[in-house]
Amino acid sequence: MDQTESVTGGRLTDWISLGVLASWVPADAIDDAVEVTGKGERRRGGKLPPRVVAYLVMALALFAAEDYEEVAARLAGTFADWDGWEESWDRTPTSGGITQARQRLGPEPLKELFSQVARPVADMVTAGAFLGRWRLMSIDGMEWDVPDTAANAAFFGYPGTGKDGTPGAFPKARAVTVNECASHAAVLAAIGPAAAGKGSGEQSLARGLYPRLEEDWLLIADRNFCNWQDWCAAADSGAALLWRVKANLQLPVLELLPDGSWRSVLVSPQVTGAARKRLAGAARNGKDLDPARARHVRVVEYEIPDRDGQDELIALVTTITDLREAPAAALASAYHQRWEHEAANAQLKTFLRGPGKILRSQSPDMVEQELWGYLLTHYAISALACTAATAAGIDPDRVKPKRTIRSVRRRVADPAFPP
Repeated sequence: MDQTESVTGGRLTDWISLGVLASWVPADAIDDAVEVTGKGERRRGGKLPPRVVAYLVMALALFAAEDYEEVAARLAGTFADWDGWEESWDRTPTSGGITQARQRLGPEPLKELFSQVARPVADMVTAGAFLGRWRLMSIDGMEWDVPDTAANAAFFGYPGTGKDGTPGAFPKARAVTVNECASHAAVLAAIGPAAAGKGSGEQSLARGLYPRLEEDWLLIADRNFCNWQDWCAAADSGAALLWRVKANLQLPVLELLPDGSWRSVLVSPQVTGAARKRLAGAARNGKDLDPARARHVRVVEYEIPDRDGQDELIALVTTITDLREAPAAALASAYHQRWEHEAANAQLKTFLRGPGKILRSQSPDMVEQELWGYLLTHYAISALACTAATAAGIDPDRVKPKRTIRSVRRRVADPAFPP
């Protein structure tokens, strides 16, 4: 038996067949989300109540290559075994019926559902999940091609793709997520247009997530996210931060530390000239700083070979100023867990959606709903794989995502999915 498929008491596919996948997005949570968003009223004569539609949207993400009717047919037997499928039906709903049901539901219940169920799933014994008392988390963005309809083009726009800024062939949506590094599970997300001038660049979308960070998280971010405003917003959440900065950022050496890192200070760009020097002096002497003007930080700097064999400088700043809690080498190692976010994005866009495929929704609201469906489905699969790997005592990275998704697809018609 392949070790990546083994779990305590059975195989990964056995866990799927017992309904572990569906347990991460329970029906009660869907009902609550529908009620909170005011989408519970069902049109008279409608064949698809909100709970069923929500699971169908998740299934549409799981079977991205299939059309509406084929996905519904795969689930018809399962729906018949639980509350939600009309007894009077003698056939599965049509594509038009599913489209109308999706439009009635809208994106709001799926967004609310994600906010309710998406939580970190690794525990203290999960390999690669923690640095000391902090859970390793990362933030990053990704883009999705959407159908080239007039509505999508007007809302999402066409980001430039060539060196000359030539517009791409399709409008693009953007999602920024905060992921748990060990499990790859997204636990916070924001969605918007990807085109310039639409007000939803990666930094803009991320700003809506920072207030929701938790105090036991260590948020890892690439240099694209680092600026004074966003550093302060994220740090004020109480979470620890480990962000890469651009090499030209001024980080004065206030005190060299035994592990090779140094104490420094981040200063607001509004503070210039002699005022900056005075703030650095105050920080060097250990004085309290006005958080609106400057913040104490610690800097970790090292070099790694790049693809051309040259050394690339990596400069990290962190809110963890006590080296006893996280030595420089441990922070450098933790930063490279950020690449797990790239793996998670690949799982979403390559293994679930399929390489080169565009989303299926013809309007902005349905694009957003579809993306929440992808995020929910990927969350459930990631949580399942992490739980199985932790029980087996192996790193979740060793559970092959493509194999897991195939197993879920084979088992999706079991009565346990949906519950």
